[in-house]
Amino acid sequence: MKTIFLFLVLCNIKINAQELFVITEPASNMPAGSVGMRLANSLMRKVDIDGYNYHSMPEIMWGVNKNLMLHASAFISNKNTNLITEGGSFYAKYRFLSVDDLHTHFRMATFGRYSFNNADIHQDEINLMGHNTGFQVGLIATQLLYKVAISSSVSYVKAFNNTANNVFPAAQSNNACNYTLSFGKLMYPKKYNSFKQTNINMMLELDGQKLIGNNKTFLNVTPSIQFIIRSQARVDFAYIKQIYSNMERTAPNGFYIKLEYTFFDLKK
Repeated sequence: MKTIFLFLVLCNIKINAQELFVITEPASNMPAGSVGMRLANSLMRKVDIDGYNYHSMPEIMWGVNKNLMLHASAFISNKNTNLITEGGSFYAKYRFLSVDDLHTHFRMATFGRYSFNNADIHQDEINLMGHNTGFQVGLIATQLLYKVAISSSVSYVKAFNNTANNVFPAAQSNNACNYTLSFGKLMYPKKYNSFKQTNINMMLELDGQKLIGNNKTFLNVTPSIQFIIRSQARVDFAYIKQIYSNMERTAPNGFYIKLEYTFFDLKK
């Protein structure tokens, strides 16, 4: 029973599983035939002036089958003190490798994202989640070791003009390499008795970017806590902290809150 619990809660294998990490995606997928609703919110402190950048990202997710997931999201921000919709994004992930053992498993997946945005381009960082128009392609590998999950990804990012009036600055690099490394551990319950138990995961995630063509780079660290309620609802709390950067970033530090609910077996 303990082994089944770990596979369900940490790795999204079957029925009532949830995505594990807060900032990054694992190589595992949501259950086939399920639909998820997600609302991600970030409140990031501005560097040069007082105030915060607020972004809200409603998202719908579909487990097409055990290997393929599709996402669609919108980007809403507090630009000019009013909430406005600035763009959206489409994301697909295909799991192509699964190696299972009694207390461990290994997954690999490829993913792609296309985002469109009408905001002004105001920083060196290329961010397809609410700032830039462009595409991203990459690979993810995730390893489960008993109660600990480790995941890493690498991807190529290309940015375009946001609009005819918000063109990408010629002096900046519009190509980048993104990389992530994430650690997660199931903290509670120590002993599994029911799917109705609230599960608590603690995570530490690193994410960074290197612009291609110059030496500009940044690295974030994000500690977080995650609650999975009745194996279906999820609440994440995280703090994003920049630990190194030599590029222009307007609001690198702040809070991140994600709410999610999954509807299972909708094809039945």
